[in-house]
Amino acid sequence: MAKKTRPEASSGAPLRGVDLAEVERLLEFMQKHGLEQFEYERGGIHILLKKASVQHTNPFGSLPVAEAFANQPRNAPASARDLPNAAGAPPAEAEPPADLHVIKSPIVGTFYAAPSPGAGSFVTVGARVEPGQVLCIIEAMKLMNEIESDVAGTVLRILPENGSPVEYGEPLFDIRLDRKK
Repeated sequence: MAKKTRPEASSGAPLRGVDLAEVERLLEFMQKHGLEQFEYERGGIHILLKKASVQHTNPFGSLPVAEAFANQPRNAPASARDLPNAAGAPPAEAEPPADLHVIKSPIVGTFYAAPSPGAGSFVTVGARVEPGQVLCIIEAMKLMNEIESDVAGTVLRILPENGSPVEYGEPLFDIRLDRKK
């Protein structure tokens, strides 16, 4: 009768054929590109890496956190007045001004502020924009998607950094709407 042997992994020895340095490089790649899952197969070895899912609760109800703090300085300390009241509604000062319009990412991808490396940005803070004007490019699966303004106004903030990953629905630009006369 043939003797059964235990796999090397259960004995504490390194897995045969698995390069842990390569796995670390894959984990760094996932983190750099904001990936939730990565599957890799080479030489008969199959690796599936999944990021642990984190459930974030938003104390501001349906307001995205970035919008709730749109007017707060980035380094402002949190205080009791920043928290929702007992009814769960955000405090009045946390709501964005009526003349503030937030342009959000329609897709997941990489944010680019300029049409090509070394070129000037499509828009800068303080620039006036018109409906249909290109604000940025979001690259998704090697396709360059121009993101256009849907309002006329002045750019108050450009939220993502050039070359950074963005998620669907993530705020990209804060635009103060033109006053109607």
